[in-house]
Amino acid sequence: MSTICAVSTAQGGAIGVIRISGENAISIADSVFTSKNKHTLSESRGYTAHFGYISDNIDEVIALVYHAPYSYTGENSVEFMCHGSSYILQTIIQLLINNGCEMAKPGEFTQRAYLNGKMDLCQAEAVADLISSSNQATHRMAMNQMRGGYSRQLQDLRNQLLEMTSLLELEIDFSEEDVEFADREKLRQLAQEIDDVITRLIDSFRTGNALKNGVPVAIIGETNVGKSTLLNRLLNEEKAIVSNIHGTTRDTIEDTTTIQGVLFRFIDTAGIRNTDDTIESLGIQRSWAQAQKADIILLVTDKKDYNIDTTPLTDKKIIKVYNKSDINEFSVNEENSVVISAKNNKGIEQLENLLVKNANLSKVTDSDIIITNIRHIQALQRALDYIKRVSTALQDTTCISSDIISLDLRACIESLAEITGDITSDDTLHNIFKNFCVGK
Repeated sequence: MSTICAVSTAQGGAIGVIRISGENAISIADSVFTSKNKHTLSESRGYTAHFGYISDNIDEVIALVYHAPYSYTGENSVEFMCHGSSYILQTIIQLLINNGCEMAKPGEFTQRAYLNGKMDLCQAEAVADLISSSNQATHRMAMNQMRGGYSRQLQDLRNQLLEMTSLLELEIDFSEEDVEFADREKLRQLAQEIDDVITRLIDSFRTGNALKNGVPVAIIGETNVGKSTLLNRLLNEEKAIVSNIHGTTRDTIEDTTTIQGVLFRFIDTAGIRNTDDTIESLGIQRSWAQAQKADIILLVTDKKDYNIDTTPLTDKKIIKVYNKSDINEFSVNEENSVVISAKNNKGIEQLENLLVKNANLSKVTDSDIIITNIRHIQALQRALDYIKRVSTALQDTTCISSDIISLDLRACIESLAEITGDITSDDTLHNIFKNFCVGK
C-alpha cells in the first residue's frame, strides 16, 4: 500500500495535526523533519514524542511516532502537531507529497485500520458516528459499538449458528448410517433464542434512529393557525416565515432541536384547506406525506373544533395543540392535548413535556446495544428471515432434510458476517468510507 497523509483537524484551530500512515511513513517524515536532539524518527521507539522543526523553517512541531502494528491503522505512522495556520498545514502536506506521500481519501485511515484487523466494519462505522455524535445518548451508542459490544453480540450469535450447522452437517456426512447427531427439539429452542436476540436488535432501531436522527414530528393543521410560529418557538429561531395571509407555507420546512436530552426533528407543513392553487395543493399533498412518515403529529388549531380528518393517522401519536390562547379561551380536558400561545410563549413547556412523553425513548446506558445503521438493520432482517425458516423447518413433522436447513443456517451466518465485514464487497466498503471526513 502507498503511504498516505492528510490534515486531521478542522481549520481555524490554534493547533493542527497532520497524520501520515504507511510502510514508508517514518522515513518520509524524517525527510522533512529535524529533531532538536538530532536523532532521526527512524531510530526512535514507538509511542515517543520529538520536538523539532520542518524543513526551511516552516514551523516548530512535535512528531509522534508509532511503529506497526501498534498504531491506529496498524501501519507505521507519524503525527505532526503544528500551528493551525492553513498555510503551514498545506505547506507541510505539499512537502510530504513531494517526498513520496499520497493524499488520503475520505476515511482511508480508518479503512486501513479495518483492512489491517485493528477493528471490524461495524466498529469502523462507529468512528464516524462518534465524530458526528451531538448528545450524550448518541455518544454512548457510538462508544459502545466502537469498543466492540455490538460485535461481541454478533459473534456470540454466529458461534451458536455454527454449532447448529456443524451438527446438522455431521448428519449429512453420515446420512447413509441413519445417525442423528442433533436433537431437533433442542435445535429448535436454540433457533428461537437466536430469533429473540435478533428481533430485540431490530426493535432497538426505532430508538437508535430517533436518538441519532431525531424523533420525526409533523406540525399539521389548517392555514393560519400558527404552525410556523410554533415551529419558530420550539426551535428558538425565526426559521419559518410568519404571516396572517392564508397559504404562506407552501412546502415543508424541517429542522432539529433537543428537548430534555431528546433530539426532535420538526417538520412544518403547508396549511390544509381546499384550494385551486396548484403550488399550494402540492404543498398540502406533501403535508400528508410527511404526516405519514412522522412518529408524532402536532395537530394545531386555533378553535375548539377543527375540520381535519385524522382517520389516515390512526396509527400515529397525535398531540392536539390549541393555539392562540392569548385571543381565544379554551376549556380542554382531552388526553394528550395542550393549550398554548405560541406568540406569547405560553404552554410551550407543557407541550415539550408531552413531546418527550410521547417519544417514549428509553435512556441509553453504556452497556446497551442499540442499532442506528440502516445497513445493519437490513442485514439483521435477512438473518431473521433465515432463522425463522430454520425454526419452521425444525418443527416440520415431515422432517425437512438437514442439508436444506443447513443452507438457511449458512445464509443467516453470512448475513450477520456482512455487518462486521467478515463478508463484504468493495462497493460496500466504498459506500461506507466515502462519507468519512478526510484525515480520519
